[in-house]
Amino acid sequence: MQNRPAIVAVGRTRFGEHYGKEPEKLIEEAWLAASKECNLERKNLEACYMSDCFLPITNKLGLEEGFLSELTELHVPMESTRSFSAALLAACHAIQAGTYNTVLVGGIEKMTDRWDKIRDDLMLLEDPWSYYAGGTPEANHELMLRAYIKKHGLTGEDQDKLNLALAEVSVKNHANATKNKYAQYQRKITVDQVLKARKTAHKPLGLLDFAPITDGASALILTSEGAAKKLCSNPVYVLGIGSATDYLNYPAREDLTHFVATQIAMKSAAEKAKTALAELQVVELCDQSTIMELVSLEDLGFCQPGTAWKSILEGCQNGQNFYSVSGRELYVNTDGGLKADGNPLGATGGAQIFEVYRQLRGEAGERQVKADGGSPKNGCVLEFEGFGTKAYVSILGEKKN
Repeated sequence: MQNRPAIVAVGRTRFGEHYGKEPEKLIEEAWLAASKECNLERKNLEACYMSDCFLPITNKLGLEEGFLSELTELHVPMESTRSFSAALLAACHAIQAGTYNTVLVGGIEKMTDRWDKIRDDLMLLEDPWSYYAGGTPEANHELMLRAYIKKHGLTGEDQDKLNLALAEVSVKNHANATKNKYAQYQRKITVDQVLKARKTAHKPLGLLDFAPITDGASALILTSEGAAKKLCSNPVYVLGIGSATDYLNYPAREDLTHFVATQIAMKSAAEKAKTALAELQVVELCDQSTIMELVSLEDLGFCQPGTAWKSILEGCQNGQNFYSVSGRELYVNTDGGLKADGNPLGATGGAQIFEVYRQLRGEAGERQVKADGGSPKNGCVLEFEGFGTKAYVSILGEKKN
């Protein structure tokens, strides 16, 4: 990749219920945090890329770029997408093309304001046929779990271990979130609580297996290599981004046990980044449910199909905060993931990148990962739109020659 885009600063709000804050205030908080971090003045921004998914529904805003223009008092080009990773991809292309040198990428969502309204829209977003059949947003996750068990022939003790591994995913992410001041849920949970929630719901996945609805905002400053050297002594480079798309109707896909879009996006990102799996030490996965974190480990290539639950159990049951993968340590969702950090759709990817950026720079505080005696060198972010309908994989790290 020529002229690799560089992230020189990040900012975000705390995730949670922000009834008392307008969406403009949330994105302003995130943008100002990023700009102050690298001492960037508004006049230096050449363009803005913004993401939100349901903001026009929940807050009746149709031109989000307009209020961002008011906040920054700029009239530069501004575009809007549905996910933070989509906005980042567009910004990277503009940087690589030489169109801009310094841009703002931001994401905002206020989901709790109109939860009763967007519930239906979330169902349609994942699968309209399930919606008309009375399905819920959780239905596809449960269908994936059942298909996974059937395909890999998990019965008896192995099936019990799989269910336990999924509970451990939730417990691990909540434990990580207790060290994240921005997280929506900063409290620990137990395996017994996860299992009890499933029993109460009479379903294979319960309340504590799913990410919450969330309000929040995130932002980053993306620059060209030349501009990065003037703003930051140790930027984090976007080594490669891959994206792929799958059928909207999940039950119509050829294999219900994984996301083919993730596999394609990962292959594309790794080729561009010239980075091997073994070089990735911290990973932020899109854990809208515990089964999605497990499946993503396999789709990205860290674990062989049907085996991720073994790596999860080996790590979590030994009191570790990492998964044991091919004899090495893989740190996953160190900020708490969507499960505990929160999932404000348009801003989620920004929080994921925020975490990997902090880890690679050694700025994650209590959550800091130690790799070979120092900070990790490379990390990976996976973000979805819909239920694996669109996948974005971003590989971040040190510049490679």
